[in-house]
Parts: sequence; C-alpha cells; structure tokens
Amino acid sequence: MEKIPMTRAGHAALDEELKQLKSVERPAVIKSIAEAREHGDLSENAEYHAAREKQSFIEGRIKELEGLLSLAEVIDPANLSGPIKFGATVTLVDEDTDEEKTYQIVGEAEADIEKGLLNIKSPLARALIGKEEGDSIEVRTPGGERGYEVLKIQYI
Repeated sequence: MEKIPMTRAGHAALDEELKQLKSVERPAVIKSIAEAREHGDLSENAEYHAAREKQSFIEGRIKELEGLLSLAEVIDPANLSGPIKFGATVTLVDEDTDEEKTYQIVGEAEADIEKGLLNIKSPLARALIGKEEGDSIEVRTPGGERGYEVLKIQYI
C-alpha cells in the first residue's frame, strides 16, 4: 500500500474524529437502535431505520479513518525548507486582480480549500511544487487560465 502524506495537524484532527466516533457517536446510535426496537414492529419503524442508516454511516467512516491513519506518513513542515513542497504555507498574489491568498499544501484527506488547506493533488498545488519566492506560475482552472506570483514560502 502507498503511504498517504499528512501534516501533524491533519493527522491529529483525523485521530480526534475517530476517537469521537468510537467513544460518543457509536454508543449513542447503538442506544437509539435499542430504544427504537422497543417500539415494536421494525418493518414500519422509521426511527429504527434512521438509526440503522446512521450506524452504517458511522461504521463506514470509522473504517475509512482507520485506513487513512494506518497508511499515514506524518510530515512535520517545521523540519523543511527551500522550494515549495508538501507542507509549505505559500502566499500568492493573483496577477490579474492583485488579490493575495495563502494556502498550506496538505494531503488529500485533510484538504479544505475554505480553510486554506490545498490538496497536494490539485492543479494549483502541482504547479507550485518546486517553485521559489518570486516565481510566476500559470494554472488552468475551471474558470480559465490564472497567473500567480509566489510572494512568500513558510514552513510552520
């Protein structure tokens, strides 16, 4: 199996979600199923079916998280330097709008563009890998070609 790159913070967040599912969500849904069973006929019991569906989702997510965490290769960006690579926090300026954006390049499992966590497999991240401060890049996005200049690279 191929290792999955992950930041220390991303690994901790997934581990915390797994603990929450196992210690809080799973026992709560088991209790809900037991209560719904007490209501009688299961074939027409909406509460029972909803609880079973939620249990199925929780169990699936637990298996998914356990798989991700078992394959995780935790990379601490604080130990890195130089050109842009996994874990870098990069400040870019859009060459058309002069708008500045800051992203951290992270693994697929922890990516969240709204929080500035850029998936390593995204077109923008792939274009940034190996670049240095002052470099310009062109990226094909769903909205068309975009030009960016790398203002700052940090490993924190």
